[in-house]
Amino acid sequence: MRGGKTEEIRMARAKLSKKEKVLNLLSKGQPVFWKTLRSRFDLVSPRAMIDTLRSEGHMIYINTNTGTNGNNTSYRVGNPTKAIVAAGIQKLYGTKYAY
Repeated sequence: MRGGKTEEIRMARAKLSKKEKVLNLLSKGQPVFWKTLRSRFDLVSPRAMIDTLRSEGHMIYINTNTGTNGNNTSYRVGNPTKAIVAAGIQKLYGTKYAY
């Protein structure tokens, strides 16, 4: 109450982008299927969204399973292995060891 008048304070959350929503879902640790990304987030190409997140530095693994339902592609966030980190260092610095 300021100056005898009551003010209504509205607090709203900022709207998340599709990219942020997909990253939040992947960050929960469970595999997320291609069909889920396509239907829940109305993505034309879920693979393009995954490639965008990868280019930003997120380690996203792709698993393809062929089962009774056909091809099921799932994505999950993980930690890079030592071999992947070593390959990155060698690509950047041209040697196994960076000083």
